[in-house]
Amino acid sequence: MKGVSFGNAELSELKTALVWAGQEGWNPGQDDAEAFFATDPDGVFVARKNGEIIAAISVVNHDDTMAFLGLYLCKPDFRGQGVGYALWQHGLRHAGGRSIGLDGVAEQETNYAKSGFVRVGATTRFQGNISKDAAEGVRSYDPERDFASLAAMDRQSIGYGRSRFLQAWLTEDVQTRKTVVQMHNGKIAGFATIRLCQNGAKIGPVTAQDPRAALSLMRAAAASLDVSEVMVDLPNSAVPFRTSLEMLGFVKTFETARMYRGRPAQTSEICMAVATMELG
Repeated sequence: MKGVSFGNAELSELKTALVWAGQEGWNPGQDDAEAFFATDPDGVFVARKNGEIIAAISVVNHDDTMAFLGLYLCKPDFRGQGVGYALWQHGLRHAGGRSIGLDGVAEQETNYAKSGFVRVGATTRFQGNISKDAAEGVRSYDPERDFASLAAMDRQSIGYGRSRFLQAWLTEDVQTRKTVVQMHNGKIAGFATIRLCQNGAKIGPVTAQDPRAALSLMRAAAASLDVSEVMVDLPNSAVPFRTSLEMLGFVKTFETARMYRGRPAQTSEICMAVATMELG
């Protein structure tokens, strides 16, 4: 690895890594880079040779207990030379004593296990068409009055706090990403975020009290960006919601292994869909 150095990524380099992710078929969002970077600016790493990035990884610290690993990529010409694994080790150190989660492709699951990661389930992508309805009781997100409630509900849903991520993910400053909230008896009962991707649109997270409520949120989210064909990434605990989607004609298109090193996060029954496979 002569001439290869490792260090923190600049925002422009993260954008390059997301272009690579698109080339691998991961289909990131059009404006993911800024939100990912804002979550943990010190949690994105690259390998460089002659000033050019040749590999990337993110190990984002969400709170004092949990980190999430993603965007593990290496340019084809440098694979099989130890560059990716050296960067992997470099990035893992950033998590310190935190548990680390990841959504890994099947062909890498054995390699992840060698670093202490244990499979606890799967994250499955479904794709289909949904009607664009302005569902009763669902409205647009208001940062000033809604953020604290959504952050608390998100913590309940996934088992740890990620306020920096949510502040960036839910921002109303991005036209390609919108969030809707569901009200019940004057209180927030759920929320969903939709974003335009390189191809189509993804909805996540979806946090709701039951599958029917989750579908109402998805319909309202689709209407907010005027799209009908959407993708959604489900934890394997969301079995009833999966059944509801399949009844609407949604089909499985992609699956990853959800793995943890350390204590796994404990998701609850209101976690219908994850936010992003890259950051959890």
